[in-house]
Amino acid sequence: MDEQEHGPLAGFTVGVTAARRADELIALLRRRGAAVVHGPALRIVPLADDTELLAATKDLIGHAPDVVVATTAIGFRGWVEAADGWGCGEELLAVLRDVELLARGPKVKGAVRAAGLTESWSPSSESMAEVLDRLLDEGVAGRRIALQLHGEPLPGFVEALREGGAEVVGVPVYRWLQPEDTGPLDRLLEAVLARGVDAVTFTSAPAAASLFSRAAERGVRADLVAALRHDVLAVCVGPVTALRLQAEDIDTYQPERFRLGPLVQVLCTELPARARVLPVAGHRVEVRGHAVLVDGALRPVPPAGMALLGLLARRPGWVVSRADLLRALPGAGRDEHAVETAMARLRTALGTPKLIQTVVKRGYRLALDPSADDKYDR
Repeated sequence: MDEQEHGPLAGFTVGVTAARRADELIALLRRRGAAVVHGPALRIVPLADDTELLAATKDLIGHAPDVVVATTAIGFRGWVEAADGWGCGEELLAVLRDVELLARGPKVKGAVRAAGLTESWSPSSESMAEVLDRLLDEGVAGRRIALQLHGEPLPGFVEALREGGAEVVGVPVYRWLQPEDTGPLDRLLEAVLARGVDAVTFTSAPAAASLFSRAAERGVRADLVAALRHDVLAVCVGPVTALRLQAEDIDTYQPERFRLGPLVQVLCTELPARARVLPVAGHRVEVRGHAVLVDGALRPVPPAGMALLGLLARRPGWVVSRADLLRALPGAGRDEHAVETAMARLRTALGTPKLIQTVVKRGYRLALDPSADDKYDR
């Protein structure tokens, strides 16, 4: 079996925090071979039930702004549909026809035009920073600017406009709240803490904030930060989302284009690059999160076996004692017989028993090829 058959993410487990468009992201990941742990960090208040949006809409109809900034396509469409449901859709569209309407990126532009409107301008970069620069260059003193919110304020955006003398009206087109059932989020959190996932994806800053908040409630916030700093890859859809993690001194990865497809492609590049590849007993062995590729063939390995193999792979060619291996086994206790049992299952899973040698009275070692001795000598 080659990578074309099992996918570039085979053997890796990816955590998904998204609520909106989660099914699409999960399908993209599974199509590339990943196992997925889904723990929605948020829930979305339905637009038609949101009294804050209704109040903001009536305020803008009664006191028209000079500028409207549309930030997301789904949010803009939902705003117009909600206004229709409240019986003030035509009044809202009439206001939007007469203002300077800025659309962040092509998807938002498409939503604007689908509503029968025409945007005044849209940045090629899809960057809110470019939108802010344009507004400040035009001058915002005394202007009333309506800003479609993402669910939480955009870092520095509102402050910069207000410092420039603008009146800023937030349009909360959808609100993020903690999930009603925190069970899936807790399971994802536990998987991150146990290093049971290789990466976690974030598609909104509120999702990252919610995960940290839940970890704090459970008293494991510092452990979560440590996992994301050192072992679990944090992959964000874009720089605004990444800011929340970078504030914790966590390295993040994000695509150049802020879309789900490119986000998955980042994972397809970064995770295999982090896998340990070793020449063992004439075979190419690639150790991934919950599986091993032996000469390109995918070999799923149980968690106990992966714990043993991970320790052996960190010291390739060296003998690792049964005592050290026992400490690496999850919940093994003090019986070294557990190491022998797990090792037998590991060899069976790998399909090539000679990859791991038994060194009598000492322990076990990976049968590293002699030609690799210099490379791994230490």
